[in-house]
Amino acid sequence: MLYDADCPLCTHIRDWLTKQPQLVPLEFVPAGSPAARTRFPGLDHGSTLAEITVVGDGGQVYRGAAAWIVTLWALRDHRRLAHRLSTPSGMRFAKGAVLAAAKWRGATAPAVGRAYGPADGWTYDPRDGWHHTPPGCGSDACAAP
Repeated sequence: MLYDADCPLCTHIRDWLTKQPQLVPLEFVPAGSPAARTRFPGLDHGSTLAEITVVGDGGQVYRGAAAWIVTLWALRDHRRLAHRLSTPSGMRFAKGAVLAAAKWRGATAPAVGRAYGPADGWTYDPRDGWHHTPPGCGSDACAAP
């Protein structure tokens, strides 16, 4: 599991996960770190800081709600919940939980020293999550030809 080591919510969840009985061993790697880049060279590491990402032992990549569900599936006491969340109605709930966590993270980031926000190009849309436009790029300034 790739997580933002500078995010209090992310590290809290990592700590909670490490204390849970695991049916499938979970390993935690700070997103964007040299260790993550070495271990997963083909991964878009910029997006791993914006959205929870889990890489399976077979190279499968899960993001967002699917990443939370597969993480819960690895835990002995939460596997049944993971199965319920993998249904269409459960997935809507899981996506809502992920969006709520992202919104909280975005609202608290400046208070913990992170600069996620318009000043560094990050904006949050509750319909589909975080988006990045490099600073100085207007609507057409950085558009591909």
